[in-house]
This record gives sequence, C-alpha cells and structure tokens, in this order.
Amino acid sequence: MKVDLSVIDFLDRAETVFPDRVVFVDEPDQIAESWGEVTGAEFARRARNQAAHLDALGIGVGERVAIISQNSARLACGFFGVSGWGRVYVPVNFRLSPAEVAYIVDHCGATLLLYDPELADTVADLDVAHKVMLGTDSDVEWFFTDGEPAPWEPDEDATATINYTSGTTARPKGVEQTHRSLWLNASTFGWHAGVNERDVYLHTLPMFHCNGWGMVYASLGMGVKQVVLRKVDGAEILRRIDRHGVTFACAAPAVVAAALEAAPEFDPVPGRDRMRVIVAGAPPPTQTIERVEAELGWEFIQIYGLTETAPLMTMNRCRSEWDDLAPSERASNLAAAGSPTIGMRVSVDAYGEVLARGNHVLEGYWAQPEATAAAIVDGWFHTGDGGTVEGGVVTISDRKKDVIISGGENVSSIEVEDAVFSHPEVAEVAVIGVPSDKWGETVMALVVRTDGSTLTGEALIAHTRQRLAGYKCPKTIEFREELVRTATGKLQKFKLRAPYWEGLDRQVN
Repeated sequence: MKVDLSVIDFLDRAETVFPDRVVFVDEPDQIAESWGEVTGAEFARRARNQAAHLDALGIGVGERVAIISQNSARLACGFFGVSGWGRVYVPVNFRLSPAEVAYIVDHCGATLLLYDPELADTVADLDVAHKVMLGTDSDVEWFFTDGEPAPWEPDEDATATINYTSGTTARPKGVEQTHRSLWLNASTFGWHAGVNERDVYLHTLPMFHCNGWGMVYASLGMGVKQVVLRKVDGAEILRRIDRHGVTFACAAPAVVAAALEAAPEFDPVPGRDRMRVIVAGAPPPTQTIERVEAELGWEFIQIYGLTETAPLMTMNRCRSEWDDLAPSERASNLAAAGSPTIGMRVSVDAYGEVLARGNHVLEGYWAQPEATAAAIVDGWFHTGDGGTVEGGVVTISDRKKDVIISGGENVSSIEVEDAVFSHPEVAEVAVIGVPSDKWGETVMALVVRTDGSTLTGEALIAHTRQRLAGYKCPKTIEFREELVRTATGKLQKFKLRAPYWEGLDRQVN
C-alpha cells in the first residue's frame, strides 16, 4: 500500500492524539490580539476554517497564498490551512522592503496576500486580487467559524510551499517544495534531533525561513508545545525558556550570541542541562560553541543546509565517543557541518563545490527553468558552497557564490552592489562579507567615488536603506582609489575578502 505524504498528516495526528494539549502559545506582545494558548483540536479547527474560507473566495487548488508576518500562531496555521488543502503557501520575509515584497507577490502570482497589521505600510501599494490584514476583525471569517473545506486528495508531488531566497542574483528565486519533501525533511529532522512528545519548542527562528526549518510540522505531529517568539531578544529568550520549560530551539548564530550576552543576568541560566539548541546559517566560532556548553549548559547541535534542501542536509551532534574529550576538543569537532542525514547524499565535485542528492531537495525554482537546470545537474543539486567530505563529515570552507550570511539571513552581494551603485557619486563598488563575532558576517562595501565627490559612508548607507531591507544594507563603507580587476575586467572577490579573513581557517564565520 502507498499513501501519499502530506503536511496535513502532522495536523491530523495533533488533533487525534493531542486534542486537549496546548500545542501553541502565541506571542502575547503584538498589535493583533494574541491567540494565547491553542490546543491541538482548536488549532486543527482553525486550519479547516481557513481552508473553507479560501473555498468561499474561489481560491482553488494550486493557487498561491502569500503571507507576510512576524512569527505568530496565525502564520503557523497557514502551513496547514493553506497547504493542507492543496493551495501553495508563500511565506515572505517581513524584513524586506515594499519593492522586494511586491516583486515576490507578483512573481509567484499570489491570488491572496495575508499580512500582519504591523506591516501595513509595507504592503499598502501592492496590487493583488485579495489583501487581508490578520487580526481580531478578520479572525471571525478566517479562523473562528465552523467551516468545512472541500476535500482534497493529497498528492505528495504537489507543491506545498514556495520560499524565496536571495542567491547570487539580484532577483530572489522561489524554491518549490512538495508535500513529500517537506514531510521527509520534517520527519528526518525530528528523528535526528530527538523531538518527542515531552519537548517544548521555542520559535526563535523566523517561520518564513524554510518554513521554520520544518519544525512547525515536526513539532505539531509530536504534540510538542510551540512557544511563539515575535522579536529576538536575548533576555526574553531566557525568560521564556524558564517560564515555559523550553527544551529545544533552532537559531541563527546571532541568536545564540544574544542569549550568551544576556546569560549573566540569570542565575541559574534557564534551560541548563535540559536545553538543546540547533544552529545553522553560518558556522559559529569554536569559542562560541564551547561557551554554549560551559556558560549556558545547553547541548549544541549544528546543521547545514539551504532553502533549496528544505533545509536539512547534515547534522553534527555530540557523539558518545566525544564525552571524555576536553571542552575545546569537543567544540572543535562540533564546528564542522556534520554528517549527511538519513536519505541525503553529499559529495564534492572536482572544483570543490558541495553537491547534494536526496528526497527533500527542491522540485525547482518557480517559473525559472533555466535557474533550475543550472542548479540541478545530472541528479545532483549544486549548493554553491565549497567544502570537503572526509570520514563522512562535511566541512564548509568557502562560498562559491557571492552570498553573505548575516545573522542567518542570505544577502546577495550583487543586489547590494546595485543599490550602492545607484548613488550618482559612486563610480565602482564591490560588496563582500567580513567576519563578525555577533552576526557571523556583516556586509561591507568597497567603494570608488566619482571625481570630486565628498560622499560619506553614513550618507551612502542611508541611501541604500531607501532601496533595501535593513539587514542587507552595508554596515561599513571603505573608500578606495581603485578596485583591482583581472585582464578581462572581472573583480576577484576572494582577493578582496582575504585581508579581512586573515588568520581564520575558513572563509565563513
């Protein structure tokens, strides 16, 4: 017997096995009224109501429903209320500028845009058939009625979500993930991370990012209480770990750094000896890994992956063989990306690029067949990252593509260069990532000014803020007399980066 895999499986299990258990604790501090605590049965009912309302609006199977919101229970509900009945959910990065959001909504052909009231200005000028502000007023229609959606026969090969990612080009690409790929990513991730029904999960990770790395699905299916955090703050993270008995979280290195910074305020540190933190976005320094164990008392787990792999490719978790090692040695072992997870094959080609093959590699880039063909060659996905595989352990050493990962978010250097170059007093620009203890990397622009220009770094950064999301804007500007190029006129960014990474083993931080 074969039964198609579907994200609705996770919702069905929560409703059947944990109907009276609280499965979501919504963010209390938001403009829209918080949902507070929501049980498995109630969460499933609200997802059905959402699907039924999509039916009433005439939004059919396969149509795209975009949403832009900070972390919230309403955002989480759409992973099931939209995708679970055959539509395609498109979670949009809430940090993007109005122009960037407009491009994504238009490119995916969304019929409906749902948005958080805090982002009303961002979407004010968007032209879309249906635009709905989430909150108390819309809850009655969308979530609180007793609607019954039209049945949908699950198709595991149908696209469930499109997640837009900034790669090496100025325009983001829409990563199509099927029900099968999301189901297998969530289940594999949950298995490797040891997710169980006694866990409590804290959403420090933005849910728009690879659908919360799949933990929205994995946690719901196991009846895990999911605590929603809307805004990252180190002290607040520790307070909620204490208040709700949190046992694990997924986080970018910058979030871990925020928790470490706030830890001296707490005695004992919340979650000590019970918390595990799963980190990705950029490999953190070995010293940070050692501090997580020593100062927080948390288990440190590292994963590696991309939006295109849903994201799980590898996991590095402390093995029993390492228990007797010195803390510094154990941290050094945990600094690698880790070993391929069940069902994932990882290889390195002759050029040193890391390749992946597995059940949760993207179906393709939405409406971009050429980009898909360039990324998936002979059945292998090209990550754009350089690295090695030795003894079954993957180590990422450099980026083949010019992507900067700052605070766990991808930044396209080409996109930033375009914004910088739009200033009339900029003659040349090269954007690179430079190491940062807090953010992993920060964006630096190397700029040649036009003759006679007195342009300042502050003025140029302010100029880019009119065109880009804040996290993409350069944090520092370095003015140069010239940017050295090859004989064919090309910039060699690895040479531009080299002085800033001198003394470090890897060109990622």
